[in-house]
Amino acid sequence: MRGSASVQGNSKSAEAGRRPSSALRAPQPFAGAPGVRRSESQAIGFSSAARTTPHPRERGEGEDIAIVGGGIVGICAAALLAEAGRSVTIFDRTGICEETSSGNAAALAFSDVLPMAHKGMMRQLPKWLADPLGPLSIPPAYLPKLLPWLFRFWRAGAPRHYEASLVAQAGMMRLAEAEWMGLLERSGTRPMLHEDGSLELYESEAEFQAGLSGWAARERFGIGFRHVEGEELARLQPGLSPRFIKGTFVPGWKTVADPKLLGKAVWAYAEGLGARFEKARIERIAADHAGVTLTLADGTVRQARHLVVAAGAWSHLLAKNLGDIIPLETERGYNTTLPKTAFAVQRMLIFSGHGFVVTPLGTGLRVGGAVELGGLDRPPNFARSKAMLEKAKQFLPGLDPSGGREWMGYRPSLPDSLPVIGTARTAPNVVYAFGHGHLGLTQAAASGRLIRDLVLGQTSPIDLTPFSPQRF
Repeated sequence: MRGSASVQGNSKSAEAGRRPSSALRAPQPFAGAPGVRRSESQAIGFSSAARTTPHPRERGEGEDIAIVGGGIVGICAAALLAEAGRSVTIFDRTGICEETSSGNAAALAFSDVLPMAHKGMMRQLPKWLADPLGPLSIPPAYLPKLLPWLFRFWRAGAPRHYEASLVAQAGMMRLAEAEWMGLLERSGTRPMLHEDGSLELYESEAEFQAGLSGWAARERFGIGFRHVEGEELARLQPGLSPRFIKGTFVPGWKTVADPKLLGKAVWAYAEGLGARFEKARIERIAADHAGVTLTLADGTVRQARHLVVAAGAWSHLLAKNLGDIIPLETERGYNTTLPKTAFAVQRMLIFSGHGFVVTPLGTGLRVGGAVELGGLDRPPNFARSKAMLEKAKQFLPGLDPSGGREWMGYRPSLPDSLPVIGTARTAPNVVYAFGHGHLGLTQAAASGRLIRDLVLGQTSPIDLTPFSPQRF
């Protein structure tokens, strides 16, 4: 589906059209495309050191550690494992940081600790679902398949479960911030970090009051914020529509210049430490005490001592090969990236009542968010990105909507808002790391640290029980 005259169309589709003909196949789980070339690494300011030792496969051996998934979680895992001196190969269907990790809202949202399943969310569901272009939509034909997940989601909102998820998420976020700051320094990517905070906006006193319990919960975990109005609100973001009467400023919120460029730069760092990439679609995995076997789409196999499954929204399909049934659902997120000149946005703006954000990137202005629970196979509904853009024009009078690129990505979501991080039920040499929902970029470095510790048999810095693949 093409965009309007002011929109150039789906950026993912446009990029695919520039690939060699051999890559122009129908999208399938784990189908491959060209990886990061040396020139791509150099173009963003990082070069890879030449390898002086042959790769294990060149010596006739299998892989040491195979990672399925070239998104930001797999990239960070590869970097930390390579730092530890391990030989790592990433397998991905399209390349390094080419899919969901390339087009997200660019937030390192360390203060975003509230699980999605809460009473306020449940109260709003009927209103949202009644609006096909609202913050949350479910295609009617997909609803029967989704009902078991929705029941788990509803159950996760019970006070006991909600509190447990909140505590676990807060611990994960503390680790995420520490690990990201360290990895950014070591990889030389700290200049890509923007530390301007975020501004959440409210259209009425009732909307503001409804959010206070959430801010009180954040305050319990030492998250800093302040509520603003009047002149301070106008100073934090000039040109806002007067419909917004209050806001909440979070100074510790961070964003990155461009999530795709950051992912490729961290990969260049990992590549310089010896990590490798192979274009491949993984059809099946199997594991025993001797190691792991990956069967590729062309029928060939790869052997590895350890396997990390970090394939985002497709991960549960591989976990099923090993007998692990993970209730993963796909949040299909939409955005439009406008030229940098579209509006002078000072920091990430969060329109929580409408389910979307506006992020100033180094490469443009991204208007995106919303949730469509619709699985992996339905075609994109770019009317959703257009609806967000229309609202953004109302909220930021003077916004120029022309020259935008539409995009859709698949967020892997679990009912309790916590990712799966742990070993397979029957295969301790297989580590799962997926299901981060809209927090994949935020929690990627922490997940990389936890993956490294699991593979190396080291003690985890946080309790992994709430993230267990066997918790369902």
